[in-house]
Parts: sequence; C-alpha cells; structure tokens
Amino acid sequence: MPTVILTGQPVPGSSIESELRSLGFDVHLALGAADTETLLARVPGEHRVAVVDARFVGHPHALRLGLTDPRFPLAAIPGAVTAQPAARQALTRAMARENSAGGGTALAVDSLADRITAALDADGADVHRPELGSLVAAVPADPQARNEARQAVAAVDDEAVRLKSAVKARDGFVTTFFISPYSRYIARWCARRGLTPNQVTTASLITALIAAGCAATGTRGGFVAAGVLLIASFVLDCTDGQLARYSLQYSTLGAWLDATFDRAKEYAYYAGLALGAARGGDDVWALALGAMVLQTCRHVVDFSFNEANHDATANTSPTAALSDRLDSVGWTVWVRRMIVLPIGERWAMIAVLTALTTPRITFYALLIGCAFSATYTTAGRVLRSLTRRATRTDRAAKALADLADSGPLAEAVARGLRSTARRLPGFTAPAVALLGGAAVVATAALTDFGGPWPLVAALAYLLTSSLAVARPLKGALDWLVPPFFRAAEYLTVLVLAAKADVNGALPAAFGLVAAVAYHHYDTVYRIRGDAGAPPQWLVRTIGGHEGRTLVICVLAVLLTATQFKLALTVLALAVALVVLVESIRFWVAAHKVGAPAVHDEGEPA
Repeated sequence: MPTVILTGQPVPGSSIESELRSLGFDVHLALGAADTETLLARVPGEHRVAVVDARFVGHPHALRLGLTDPRFPLAAIPGAVTAQPAARQALTRAMARENSAGGGTALAVDSLADRITAALDADGADVHRPELGSLVAAVPADPQARNEARQAVAAVDDEAVRLKSAVKARDGFVTTFFISPYSRYIARWCARRGLTPNQVTTASLITALIAAGCAATGTRGGFVAAGVLLIASFVLDCTDGQLARYSLQYSTLGAWLDATFDRAKEYAYYAGLALGAARGGDDVWALALGAMVLQTCRHVVDFSFNEANHDATANTSPTAALSDRLDSVGWTVWVRRMIVLPIGERWAMIAVLTALTTPRITFYALLIGCAFSATYTTAGRVLRSLTRRATRTDRAAKALADLADSGPLAEAVARGLRSTARRLPGFTAPAVALLGGAAVVATAALTDFGGPWPLVAALAYLLTSSLAVARPLKGALDWLVPPFFRAAEYLTVLVLAAKADVNGALPAAFGLVAAVAYHHYDTVYRIRGDAGAPPQWLVRTIGGHEGRTLVICVLAVLLTATQFKLALTVLALAVALVVLVESIRFWVAAHKVGAPAVHDEGEPA
C-alpha cells in the first residue's frame, strides 16, 4: 500500500489527511526530519512513499497529479514529494542530507518536503513537476496566507479542471470539436464505476471488429451499421486515453494495447470492406491492401523522422520556424491538422463513405486523402532536414537501424561494404534504398508472373539495402531509409499477388503484410518505451525485410499462381504466430516488472 509521511504540526481544521487517504495512501505523522527519516526507513521498499507538509493547502487533483502518477519515479509539487520503488534510494539520500547537521540545502525553505525536493535536484535526480495550471498547491506560512490559499482553492472548480486535463492538448479537428466534448464525460462515468482504460480499449476493439463484420455482409444496412459502429469505436478509443488521464491509470500494457488495437481495428475494417465488396461482385482487395501499405508507410515516416531528431543538437531550421509562425495563427492550426488526415478525420471519412457509398469509392477517397497528406508531411520533413544543421546521435542511428529491420543477409553483405560506404556521399543511404526498392517493385509490375526478373531485382535489392545500412544512419535524410524499405517490401507482395491473378492471392497477401506490419509497429512501440528493439533472434527468424522480399520473389518464380497463393497464406500464418507470441510475451512481462510507457499529457488548466 502506498504510504504518506505527513510532516510537521497538524493544522486544526485541515482536510489533508482525509484527502490523502481518499487517494489510497496509508498516512503516518512525523513531527520533524528525524521522525520522517525513521518512518521512511520502515516503509517496505516495494511501496510508493511520499512526504507531504501537514500545512499543505490545495486541490485534491493537485495531490493526485503530484503523488499518484505511475509514469515517473520521482515527482513533486509545492509541499509534497514522492518516489516509486525505483527511486527510493535517491529519496533516502536526500532525506538523510536534510536530517544531518545544518540541513544541507535550501535552508530558507521552510517545508521539509520542498527541502527534500531541492536536495534531489542538487543530486541531479530527474524530478517530474506536473503542470498544475489553475490548481492550487501551496504551504502557507501564516494564517493570512492560509486563508488566501483556501479562497483560491474555492474559486477553482477542481472537477472541471480534471475533466479538461483529461483531453489531449493537441488533437485533430474532429476529435476536438465532435468527440471530446462528450467523451470526457463518458471517461468520468467509467472512472466512477471502476472501469479501467484497458477494458475500454478492449471494448473499442470489439466494437470495431463488429463493424468490420457488418461491412463484410455487403448489404446497405450492413454498411450503415458498420459506419455507425466505427464512429462508436472511435469514441471509445478517445475515452480510454481520457480515462487514463482523468484517473492517472497509466500502464505499459495499456499503452501497447491502445497503440496496437488502433492498427488492428483499422486494418480489420479494411478487410471487412473488401469482403463486403466481394459479396457484391466487386474485387477491391488490391485497394484494401494498397490503403494498408500507404497508411503503414505514412506512420513509418512519422516514426523515423521523430526518432532521427529525438535528441539531435542544433535542431533548428527556417522551415520549422515558418511552421511555428503558422501555428500561431488560429485558423491555420486546424487546417494543418486536418490536412495530415489524423485518425479522427480519417475514420469519420471512412464511416460516412461506408454508409453512403460503396467500398470502392471509400478506398479511392482514402487512398487519395492519405497520398496527399503523406506528400505534404514528407515534403515538409525533407525541407526541415535539408535546411537544419543538426548533429544526430548514436541513439538516433541505432533507432533507425532497428526500424530498418535488416535481416541476416543484409547484415552479412553490409559488413563487406562498410569501407566502401564510408567513401560515398551523405545522401547515398536514402538514394540507394529508394532505387533498389523502386527497381524490385517496378520489375515485379512490368514482367510476367513466374519470370526470373523479379528474382534478379530482389538480389539487386539485397545489395542496395545492404549498402544503405553499411554505415550509421546519421545523414540529413537517412530517416527515409526505413520508409523506403517498408514500401519496397509491401508493394512487392502486393504487385506479385495481383500479377498471380488467382482468387485468394490478394487476401493472402493482405494477411502477410498485416503480420509483417504488426512486427514493424511493435518495433516502434518498444523503441518509444525505451525497451529496445525486438530480440535479434526474432528478426533473423522472420528474415528481415530483404530476406522476406527475396523469398517472395523466389516463390513467385518457382511456384504456380495457385501454389503461390498457398505459400503466401502459410507465410502469413507463420509470421503472425511468431511475432504475436513474442510480442505478447514481452509486453505482459514488461507490464509486470517494467516502467510504465509515456502517454500524451492532457491540456493544462
């Protein structure tokens, strides 16, 4: 059970002790630093512990933000400081310093909790200080100041601030104006009934899968129901994050489920639309697979660019400055957010078009919209990269190498090309990645199925992709390498399945790309959570992007169209089984023993 040590003389009429107990803390009283240190030593090491000044005056939600957020090992607000088990040693050292002769730090600070926080800062500890906005958190020094603090508390609606902070500070137009105004109240309703964000996330997935099933009926009623259920699924998708922020129920497993289920919902819905169209005699599997490929490549562009610049130095450019100026003009903010077609706008478009038109029209609109937004965002990031003078770190290069997903073949060839790669210009990596990928896709598209040329192009792709990763990816445009690899692999599968021209080949290709894309998304989520890339044995087992591309081309040369379809199906099942089992094992274990992943913050009051 989490423990609070309430320090100093109790204040008559103070509600601090009851407020702390309502937050789930076991409260102990200590008169001074010596008593506090003694009580601190008695708290079991696996429990969260906090030190709070008995004179504290503030909103309950300020205490909740400061003392119960599971994402941060150390956190503090005025008059209170807390440590999770991972940071207990740092808190104990700071407490010992304050109990030693002379106090050690910040003697002008009257509050023991604040002196401990100052000692932690002096030790270089990373102490999180939540954005309180209009919430009050203070340690009044005299009765007049205490009365003023109480009046300030009464003047602010704690619950209204809590509801507002449950919503992301930056979100899309549709989410901000059509979903969040009421989904935050659904989140509060869920919190008051003890529901968890993971339960709401699961409900969102189930709703989306039912929507996909309705779309698969191929009837107008089914399409209308699918559109309505897809919107309902998105409302729940917003609610789970708002519930996490409202009640501070963050977890590693929750972050993974939220991110993974979003992709599963959208791509399952694509499959449902394709099945529904097939019932009406219209084969749109190629469009469904094309939409999944385009959407996944868009995300890889986002991930790669962000990782490349995560900790880059001198990270400025005229393009970035222009973007900041545009964001200072109200209407341009919303236009720019809508242009990139975020999930709210995208799902709203898909839902409306599903209900009113046909799957083919829905996919055409989706492909056009995503292609435009991908061109807009990628062009802007290329300009930023070319105009900024940034030095990228080894961490960024490692992240890009992990996102590249190179297998044993590329690694072996790359070792022999390192000396050559060092002598080549800085733009070599993205250039050869693009040329090699374009060559294998174009060859597959322009030659007959079963011919040898795609295999020749795949061997050339192995060489170019190895050259692209033969030296650290620290160039200005090296973040383009992983997206180029994704596009090459996915499009090769799509084109060869389409060229096979046999019933069932494209659905099998859809399943294979979905399984591989899951592996690539899982890699991103692990890197984002500072958990590192998937284990090397997993990458080797499923071949890496160049190995899978080569195997697909070999199968297209050696097998008949019907046999090729069966091979794609077997590959899809094998890859899905391996990556899902390893992913679930990893994230469940991380949930039990690891630090919580970072979620987006809500808007400050």
